[in-house]
Amino acid sequence: MNNSPQRAAKGFTRAFWVSNTVELLERMAYYAVFIVLTIYLSNILGFNDFEASMISGLFSGGLYLLPIFSGAYADKIGFRKSMILAFTLLSIAYLGLGVLPTFLEATGLVNYGETVQFNGLPDSYARWIIIPILFILMIGGSFIKSIISASVAKETTETTRARGYSIFYMMVNVGAFTGKTIIDPLRNMIGEQAYIYINYFSGAMTIIALFAVILFYRSTHTAGEGKSLHEIGQGFMRIVTNWRLLVLILIVTGFWMVQQQLYATMPKYVIRMAGETAKPGWIANVNPFVVVCCVSFITRLMAKRSAIASINVGMFLIPVSALLMACGNILGYDIISGMSNITLMMVAGIVVQALAECFISPRYLEYFSLQAPKGEEGMYLGFSHLHSFLSSIFGFGLAGILLTKYCPDPVLFETRGAWEAASANAHYIWYYFAAIGLIAAVALFLFAKITESIDKKKESSR
Repeated sequence: MNNSPQRAAKGFTRAFWVSNTVELLERMAYYAVFIVLTIYLSNILGFNDFEASMISGLFSGGLYLLPIFSGAYADKIGFRKSMILAFTLLSIAYLGLGVLPTFLEATGLVNYGETVQFNGLPDSYARWIIIPILFILMIGGSFIKSIISASVAKETTETTRARGYSIFYMMVNVGAFTGKTIIDPLRNMIGEQAYIYINYFSGAMTIIALFAVILFYRSTHTAGEGKSLHEIGQGFMRIVTNWRLLVLILIVTGFWMVQQQLYATMPKYVIRMAGETAKPGWIANVNPFVVVCCVSFITRLMAKRSAIASINVGMFLIPVSALLMACGNILGYDIISGMSNITLMMVAGIVVQALAECFISPRYLEYFSLQAPKGEEGMYLGFSHLHSFLSSIFGFGLAGILLTKYCPDPVLFETRGAWEAASANAHYIWYYFAAIGLIAAVALFLFAKITESIDKKKESSR
């Protein structure tokens, strides 16, 4: 037996398990910071709400656009070198986010007392130092987006790939859940300083991941490493001219536009409709909790079905989830004493949405990995994340429009009665997303039928 790609339990290699472990650490780091990034930008650095939202949105969008290019570069230099580069950049960036307020305070631009107070910072260009730091974070994160999912492809066979991606996706959601739960206890202990110190936690996680890769990651699957830029360009052209992949990305974008509302719409919606005591962070954590509990079972359940068939089941669940979320504003008396119907139906909708994610995401990655020629897994899996770039831009943009129209900020109204009249149809927001989800589900159903027909004709003509 080989020492390097040593087969671990159930046929998976050591490199597979190292990849999944560092993915868990990276997701913990990312979500611990991302869940409060806009608050960090506003409360710590003094950006207004619009500036904080734009910076966060562009950061998130870029994080999902760059894997197309970083994935191709990872194929060239190899996954081990790429992981070392990625976690080095991530560690520098997270520690930079932690150090930045101290640097600004040392320059006299900021004075931290019991609460954060600004001495001219909003008018200072110094706070824009955050942009290159976030850019470094974006580059490092973009490598991880493509490398880890592509490493799963390289370290599994067609027989074990679906199960491999279910394990990968479970790790992603364990990391997401854990990362989101850390900030609230930390904030209770040290107040707003938590938005600074959480970056040190994330930096520690990525440093641990860096050493794990250096010490333990070895793989014999090195096809494609050392390719020329011309060869990379040819591979890229094969992707962008593959109409099946492009159409699938556009269709699945519909699902992710609905899923993005966990961050774009839900927090403001539940606070405005259920009251300031609502806890959107804990509500959002219903999603990764359900995914962790169910993804392996659902993957095994659908093991004999094609990737597209599994994805389609999830796509038809998505409009159901949005309609459940809408019901919170329609029901009369509270169904559960002490819990607002808004919260109850939001949780119900998120449970269904998480189940849809279990059907969709692991098999979606599997589908893309099976389209990738040997040595081009990084590029193909990087390209697969394009749906998140599109859904970030369109999902957050539409959320802003719909919140303004149907669930506006109460501070904009002179009386509570005037706001209640303006937000009487707040649940209409979810009808829009239910429609988007239904259109995407029907489109995928037609896509499956058309491609199946084309493939049968090709087989019969041989």
